[in-house]
Amino acid sequence: MSNTDDDKRAQVGVICAIAAYTMWGVAPIYFKQLQLIPAPEILMHRIVWSVVILIGLIAALGQWPKVKTALRSPAVMKVLLCAGVLLAANWLLFIWAINSNHLLDASLGYYINPLINVFFGRLFLGERLRPLQRVSVVLALAGVAILIFSYGYLPWIALVLAGSFSIYGLLRKQVAVDSMPGLFIETLMMLPVALGYWLLFGSVHSDMTSNPVDLNLLLIAAGLVTTAPLLCFTAAARRIMYSTLGFFQYIGPSLMFLLAVFVYGEPLEEDRLITFGFVWAGLILFSLDSVHDYRRQRRLRKQAAMARQG
Repeated sequence: MSNTDDDKRAQVGVICAIAAYTMWGVAPIYFKQLQLIPAPEILMHRIVWSVVILIGLIAALGQWPKVKTALRSPAVMKVLLCAGVLLAANWLLFIWAINSNHLLDASLGYYINPLINVFFGRLFLGERLRPLQRVSVVLALAGVAILIFSYGYLPWIALVLAGSFSIYGLLRKQVAVDSMPGLFIETLMMLPVALGYWLLFGSVHSDMTSNPVDLNLLLIAAGLVTTAPLLCFTAAARRIMYSTLGFFQYIGPSLMFLLAVFVYGEPLEEDRLITFGFVWAGLILFSLDSVHDYRRQRRLRKQAAMARQG
């Protein structure tokens, strides 16, 4: 493949990455439109309509063989079941946080997430932390500790969101299943619970025949809100290096932060601002370290290629 083709692939990858993280960042605007509907019911629609959309996508992209391969493995299915439960819990808390005016806490959680990923990599996968990575994790922990000990407030929403999504990623790392078939199986296993909730505990809005058309369209759009950014993320991951993809992950929580403060008027008290400051400092160091390591790895690959040619 020529350098021109590589450049085009990289450009498309960057556009897809920006699109994915932007959609995740502005998702609170969508969920705010459903503020009068209970969070579990919104989650139910998210599961049901995601399954419907994913069936169409998997059929269109010819990924049924990958789904069948995963379904034949009991070990893979156990991991995906645990991952599905974690993902559903993460979605439920995220929806509840947005519609209960805790969007700042959700933003903090997704800022902390990459640092927890690094910490979990060391704890569970034996990955070595580089010096700046260790400092980044310590800064994030210091910010949370200041919030707890100085102000008596545990940012549990942020910690649960970050922790559950990090554990979800850790579980998905253990199984060789592509993102779309994996998400389909996870949501499919949650489907009976979602349908049971719909039949037994649904609100007055669960009868879609009596809802206004615009409300039904919003509820069905829950599937698109779930799958569209994932498709863009998958397309980006195939075209650019994963380390490069990581530099765009702060778009999402940054947009959430801006929405919380400037659109929805959530109060940004001094204690939370201090915590954000420590986390932002940690992320700056984390990003600088990632850039340095990326350049070092690229230099080593070039040297190895030159050595083979020589």
